[in-house]
Amino acid sequence: MIARSIHETICEKAGKFPVLVLTGVRQCGKSTLLKSSFPDYTYVSLEDPDIRTFASDDPRGFLNRYSTHTIIDEAQQVPELFSYIQTIVDANNECGQFILSGSHNFLLMQSVSQSLAGRACILELEPLSAKELNEAGLLPDVDNFLIKGGFPRLYDKKISPKEFFTSYTQTYVERDIRILRNISNSATFTRFLKLCATRAGAVLNVTSLAQDCSINVATANSWLSILEASYVVFRLQPYYRNYAKRLVKSPKLYFNDTGLLCHLLNIHTKDSLFNSGLRGNIFENMVIGEFIKKCNFCGEKPQIYYWRDSNQNEIDLLVENDGGLFAYEIKSAETMNSKFYEALEKLMERADIPSDHAAVIYDGEASFRGNKRNFIRWDEI
Repeated sequence: MIARSIHETICEKAGKFPVLVLTGVRQCGKSTLLKSSFPDYTYVSLEDPDIRTFASDDPRGFLNRYSTHTIIDEAQQVPELFSYIQTIVDANNECGQFILSGSHNFLLMQSVSQSLAGRACILELEPLSAKELNEAGLLPDVDNFLIKGGFPRLYDKKISPKEFFTSYTQTYVERDIRILRNISNSATFTRFLKLCATRAGAVLNVTSLAQDCSINVATANSWLSILEASYVVFRLQPYYRNYAKRLVKSPKLYFNDTGLLCHLLNIHTKDSLFNSGLRGNIFENMVIGEFIKKCNFCGEKPQIYYWRDSNQNEIDLLVENDGGLFAYEIKSAETMNSKFYEALEKLMERADIPSDHAAVIYDGEASFRGNKRNFIRWDEI
């Protein structure tokens, strides 16, 4: 098993809260991680129809059998369990009593917020990060990493990205989205998903997206919410503090995994990646995703943005944390170029960002830190 960076955070939080909730995209390794992190816990999955029926028909009997130190996988399948779990944890006042996991954020969080508010710590597991793969000696070169992404099965089994993601998208569209929302035309939704892929790294224009898919704007917004709730895409909001009147206020659209993104764009080889004209966008998507993983694995909510003013000066990534504001320009080039710093220097001056809080993240051979300019390799962020 590849060691996961979030392991220590999970164990720490389980020692502080009665209930730990682990969410994340399907097949990112939640079950494997929880079983290995809590080997003394009883594991039960509500994906099993018999167990799901037992839990739904007789929640008291189910929780009498699995009353403490239990991992309940795909817990959102039986939302009525959560009220009974609340009663148990309130009575026992014991930390680490239940570990709940699920791959549908909207349904799971709805149940948690209604019954377990203040009693549960919520963490999010992402696909494998570059750091995790590197430490395991499995990190491929950047182009293969863009094409494969981070789903553990691609590194654990001899399966090609094309084979894996063909099955993955079919299962997702035909099964998972029907749980979240009753979508009758799966072919149109699949087309919508692929159109979203063509817009990765771009400012999101929902009206244009809806027109291209021949659906109305309300449907497009609803479907985007579904994709976010099931951890397929995320929206990067613009940074507008102190510059509200001057900045673009539409979010940019990104995918949680570049392997799925490449598959939807019909990119399966290095040649097709270079010939697509989208390598820069996909590289940018990957780097921003790595920052999100880094935050989530520490149990922190990512405070990340992009910046663009009315003159089209743009910074790909702003990260705000206790240390202040950090600005990053992302370039897929292998050569350090002073031109990459032009937009950074404009923002650094306006927002009073010190030089050690700004850098270009690129695909070069080595990182370089100077007095005024910094270049960081993509796998060292």
